[in-house]
Amino acid sequence: MTRKNKSLLIVLLLLGVVLVVGPVFALRGAEFGGSDDAGSIKVAEITGEDYEPWFTPVFEQLLGGELPGELESLLFCVQTGIGVGVIAFFLGRFVERKKQETARGQEKEK
Repeated sequence: MTRKNKSLLIVLLLLGVVLVVGPVFALRGAEFGGSDDAGSIKVAEITGEDYEPWFTPVFEQLLGGELPGELESLLFCVQTGIGVGVIAFFLGRFVERKKQETARGQEKEK
């Protein structure tokens, strides 16, 4: 890894840390609620009525209540991992395809 690449990597890592930690220090005492809560509050403000969900989630019906927070986090992490795996697969495939096309082009020139 070249010195320029190392410097770029360090700068990007520091920028990532600032983006994650910055809002916590900049907005002390703020509530970081979920988008579901904010959406239902806005609907109630606009319509003047409480928000009524259209359906009950499948897991809530199976369990007879809300999912525990730990299980909800686990399912979210699994979903994220699957998404990252799919993206990484296709990015790797595109890189390998480019390498193979380059190798074939060099073979044809010989």
